[in-house]
Amino acid sequence: MSLPSSILHPLSAIRKWGSFVRFSHTVFALPFALAAMLVAARGNRGWPGWRVFGLILAAMVCARTCAMAFNRIADRKFDALNPRTKNRHLPAGEISLFSAVFLCALAAAGLIVASYYLNPLCFYLSPVALVAVCFYSLTKRFTDYTHVFLGIALALAPIGAWLAVKGADVSGPEILQMTLLAAAVILWLVGFDIIYALQDYEFDKSHGLRSLVVAWGPQNALSAAFLAHMVMCGLLFGFGFLCGFRITYLIGWMIILLCLVMEHWIARRRGLNWINVAFFRLNALVGVVFLVAVAAEVIFKGGFRFR
Repeated sequence: MSLPSSILHPLSAIRKWGSFVRFSHTVFALPFALAAMLVAARGNRGWPGWRVFGLILAAMVCARTCAMAFNRIADRKFDALNPRTKNRHLPAGEISLFSAVFLCALAAAGLIVASYYLNPLCFYLSPVALVAVCFYSLTKRFTDYTHVFLGIALALAPIGAWLAVKGADVSGPEILQMTLLAAAVILWLVGFDIIYALQDYEFDKSHGLRSLVVAWGPQNALSAAFLAHMVMCGLLFGFGFLCGFRITYLIGWMIILLCLVMEHWIARRRGLNWINVAFFRLNALVGVVFLVAVAAEVIFKGGFRFR
């Protein structure tokens, strides 16, 4: 039995706009933001309340939607020339430039409004966050370290969630924990974005777009990506140690380490058609495992401590 067109049309529009901003990729930043939220709210068994949770979720979705829409707008001319991306919505004419700009502006406004209702610190920092998450899209034009800027943009998610719960009332130990987690997210992103950039190595090189893959060559860049992921694992271990987490977190940490090793094995041993497996599925699993491990430690007490 087929659905009536009155239902199919809205669903089709939702799918189109969700695909435009790659809504499914929210799974990368969201688990780390929610994990930071749980740790920041540990005094209340990890739950800051439904209002704060809803506002954090809204701010996250708006920030990422704004950043992704801005990226598609800024890169539309390159996307039209790249065989891999020429069928994206703007080059293909499925979405108008005006609509994309409107969505970007609407999402930016949504982030500011959500931040306003969270606390004054989040509100004052929201324009800074918007600049940071959008600026990445321009960096491939002038620096090889574009991956680092994207990592910084993604790392704002757990920092923002932490500040959404605590506001300016953040202790010294919490700042250290938050910094370790943010640094781990940056290195995680650097590692898997280098792998993702392998797909566009020839195109970027011929069109003057910069990345570590273009600057160092695929093999050297892959070595740097592996190093970034190993240091990331060290930082995640340190984060768990500082938080006083136990055996559940350690098990999750070991699964994350295994996922990252497998990701690099795929990147080196398989063809480019396997990169999406390494990029999306394994990294999505990393985020989910981290969130589950942190949630288990925060909500359920017991087991063996690291210290």
